[in-house]
Order: sequence, then C-alpha cells, then structure tokens
Amino acid sequence: MMMSLFNSMNNLRLCRFQSQSNDARIGLVTHENSIVDLTAAGIHRMDSLLESDNIKELISKLSDQNLSKIELKDAKLLVPLEQQEVWAAGVTYSRSKKARKIESDFSAVAYDRVYSADRPQIFFKSIPEKVVATDEPIGIRSDSKWNVPEPELVLVMNSSGKIVGYTIGNDMSSRDIEGENLLYQPQAKIYNRSCSIGPWIIIGVNEEEARQWIISIKIKRNDKLIYQDEISVSQIKRSFNELVEYLFRSQAFHQGVVLLTGTGVVPDDNFSLQPRDKITINITGIGTLENQVVQV
Repeated sequence: MMMSLFNSMNNLRLCRFQSQSNDARIGLVTHENSIVDLTAAGIHRMDSLLESDNIKELISKLSDQNLSKIELKDAKLLVPLEQQEVWAAGVTYSRSKKARKIESDFSAVAYDRVYSADRPQIFFKSIPEKVVATDEPIGIRSDSKWNVPEPELVLVMNSSGKIVGYTIGNDMSSRDIEGENLLYQPQAKIYNRSCSIGPWIIIGVNEEEARQWIISIKIKRNDKLIYQDEISVSQIKRSFNELVEYLFRSQAFHQGVVLLTGTGVVPDDNFSLQPRDKITINITGIGTLENQVVQV
C-alpha cells in the first residue's frame, strides 16, 4: 500500500508539522490530504533531507515500513525551514518596476536601472525565527501607514546551490518607509512576522513546469473581499538559475537557503493592509498560504 502511494506521486509535498507531543516532525503530504510521518522512519530534519542526491528515491525506500499517518486537517503545519536564511529578489517583474514609480521618483530611477542591469537586486529578508507558517499571524509595522503583501514563488536550495523544491512566500513591505529613502529598505522589509512561508515544499518540478504556474492573492476584511489579483510565474524576467547563481556568489549556506523571486502583484497606491485582514495566496502546483494580519 505504501509502495503504491509513493510511486503514484510524481511531485512530492514535504512538510514540517507539530505532533501531539509538540515536537517538530517531517511529513509527506499525500493526495488524500493525510501526512505520512517520515520522522518515524528516521528523517528528523528538512535541511538534511534536502541534501539528498535523490529525495524521491530516498523516500520511496521507506515504502516497506508501516509509517503512521495523520489527517492534514488535524495537523499544525510549521514553517518548512529550520536554519535556512531567507533572501529575496526584487524588480523581477515589469509590473513591480512600474509600481516603484508611485513610491518616489528617486526609487523609480534606481529600480528602472536594476530591472535591466546584469546584476539582479538580491537582499536579505529574514532569519528563520522571524518567519511565520500558514495560519499564523503575519505582521505590519506600527510606524507605517502603507503596508502591502507581496505574494511570491520561493526557490528552495540545498547547500550546493541546487534548486531542490518550491514553496510560497509573502514578503510583507512598508512602502511608505521604503519610498521615503531607499536606504530604509531593511526597515521596510525586515521586522517581526514580516514574512510567511509554506505550507510545504514541493519536490520534483523543473523550472519549465514552474513557469506555467499562476500566483493569485485574495484579501478579505471583515469577511468581505477587498482585493484580488493574479500573475503568471512566466512573467519573471530572469531565469531561476541566474538568480541562484548571483545569490551564491561569495556566499556559503551550509544549511541551504530559500529565495523569494519577486512579486508581480501590486495593489493600488490607495490600498494598505489593516489588522485582522486575511491574506490568501495560492500558487497552482503548490497549494495555499493563508495568514491574518496583526500590527507589530
């Protein structure tokens, strides 16, 4: 039974989840929306699993073990990271370049240049301790009046720089702070609960397939839909390997690293998030990341 389960899954969904004893475990999400407990088979860390030369083959070897399962609806999903740093690429979509003109004329000039430059914009986003999982509160700054979500495809790399999977990210941004002065970008981007990643990592997909996916977002306020939009991953200007190659220049990531690939979904300039807003991001081929807004 377990053999047929693994063999029928072309793309694997790997997650971290919390058990009844409150410890973090590694799981395989099945098409039947249950989680196979891989930690019971000796897989204790996501970063170690992602270092495997053939993740699918490694997991398929567990097929002769009678591993326990838990229903997905009964599990608490955790951020699918452990010690991996979170980085981000900017201005990878034409729509994001145009949106910067609204923030300030000075920003517009800088972002126009980086969009067409050889070197991409890549910046540090978060340490894993400040990242939140799906269904956990995500933050907006208390000293900002213009806060927006940025739904993004996330590349997951192992320590050698190989793209081993994909997940969903929300790169929260305080646009008024960044627009005031580009040197304020770290304050606009890096703060408590400023990033959510999840719900799991999908394995076994190449870039050509991933570029066919659609990123969509819906925001509800008091159960009323106030914003929605979508964009194709195919609109990302640079190749995934190009972004990764620049990220790994003069860098070492011994536990691996994740890279948000930029956003092409930009709310109107009169829109700002408020506490208790509900953000739902979906990427076809991966799943859904959902968070409620809190002020931090």
